[in-house]
Order: sequence, then C-alpha cells, then structure tokens
Amino acid sequence: MFEIFRRLWALNWAEQWQYRANLLMYLLFWLVSPIVYLAVWTTVAQSQGSVNGLTANDFAAYYMVLLVVDILTSQITIHVLAPEIQNGNLSNRLLLPVHPVLTQVLVNNIAFKALNLIALAPIWLALYLLFRPALNLSALHLALAVPALILAFGILFLLGSALTLVAFWTTRVWALWNFYSAVFMLFAGHFVPLALLPPVLQTIAKALPFSYTLHFPIQLILGKLGPQEMALNFGMQFVWLALAYVIFRVTWRAGVRQFSAVGA
Repeated sequence: MFEIFRRLWALNWAEQWQYRANLLMYLLFWLVSPIVYLAVWTTVAQSQGSVNGLTANDFAAYYMVLLVVDILTSQITIHVLAPEIQNGNLSNRLLLPVHPVLTQVLVNNIAFKALNLIALAPIWLALYLLFRPALNLSALHLALAVPALILAFGILFLLGSALTLVAFWTTRVWALWNFYSAVFMLFAGHFVPLALLPPVLQTIAKALPFSYTLHFPIQLILGKLGPQEMALNFGMQFVWLALAYVIFRVTWRAGVRQFSAVGA
C-alpha cells in the first residue's frame, strides 16, 4: 500500500506543477475573503479599541493563522471527483484494486495543499509585515495542532467526498456544494471568530462539525484554550471523524450501485 501511495504522490505532484498558473489564480481567489475580513476587522477594532473584547491584534493573529489552517484542512474533492462521476470516467477507476476516493482523490488533495502552501508563503510573509500581529506561539500548542489539523482535514475530506457522491443521483451537486460552503464558512469561524456570532448561532456551531475543523485548530495554535476545552474539542473531532466515515461509506456503496445500474 505504501508503494501505491508513493506512486500516486509522484503522479499527482507532477500533475499539480503542470497547472501552476491556474493554481495561483485559485489561491488568490481563495485568499480574497480572509484578507478582506482581516483588513475590515482590524480597522474596526483599532477605531473602537476592541470588539467584544477582541483587539486589533487578536483579529490580525486570528486571520493570519486562518490563512494557513484553511489551506491545511480544506479539500477540493468535488473538483476532482464530480466530473469523473458525471462523464463516466470513474468506471476505469472502479476496476483498480484500490479505493478511488481514499487513494487517488485523497493524494490529489494533499498534493494540491503542498503546492498551495509554497505559493502562500510569500503572500503570508507580506501580510505579516503589513499587519504585524503578535503571534505568541508555543511549541506545545504547535505540536498539539498537528493531530488537530489531521483530524480536521479527515472530517472535511470525508464530508466533502460524501456530498460529492450525490453526483451519482443528480447533476445539481454544485448547487448543494455552494450551500454547504456557505454553511461551513459561517459556522467554522471563517467569516468572523465564533465569539462574535449571536449566542444561538454559537450553540448551532457547537452542534455541527465545522467549528472543530477550523476555529478549534486556530484557537489551539493561538493558545486560547484550556486543557478541558482542548480535550473536549479533540473528543468531538474523533466523534465527527467516525460519523463522517460512516456517512461516506454508506453514500459510496449506494452511489456505486446506482452508477452501475445506469450502465456507466
């Protein structure tokens, strides 16, 4: 299995380098919203002193870390898998002795992330020099962030894959994806830190998986969480990872049967 992943990595890494300009455009589009939020909220906090106890430096630190965490945890499965389902190319992958999503699509996501991080580095450095956030990072929190980020990516990858598999039944999967993305950005802490949401929305965020995939790793890296909060959030990550895997497996099995039934 290791050799399979090694070869898939080499293939996908080389493929990503073939579309460097497209990747850069995608990255810039991806960064627009966080950078706008960063500029807006730091300006508001500077003019008012603070917003709900968050200073301009708090906002700058939050969004600077968000830029990195967002790339590390997000996934592009729908861009890779949905076209193959809709045009029938998935048939060839189903003949292989490995799971097409948990191997090829997974490695493609990882290769995409790696190249995005390389492209992000100079942009992130320029923003850091511009906003000068005081990032008080500790080795312990950075070490704990590694499993948190891996679990967060696992949750989002499985949920995104399950949603993409709806393409087995409908061509309107992109409409569902846009709705999913809007819900994610609201409840994951992408628009604003969750502390700025109304209490009812904060309660909803805690009941959904998204805050554990973005807001939690950010707060963990910034050292904003106590031991009990960290333990609770890690526990919820494991719970949601298990649920996401079950959802993915059920959807995959049903979808493949549907895909075979129509003769694709």
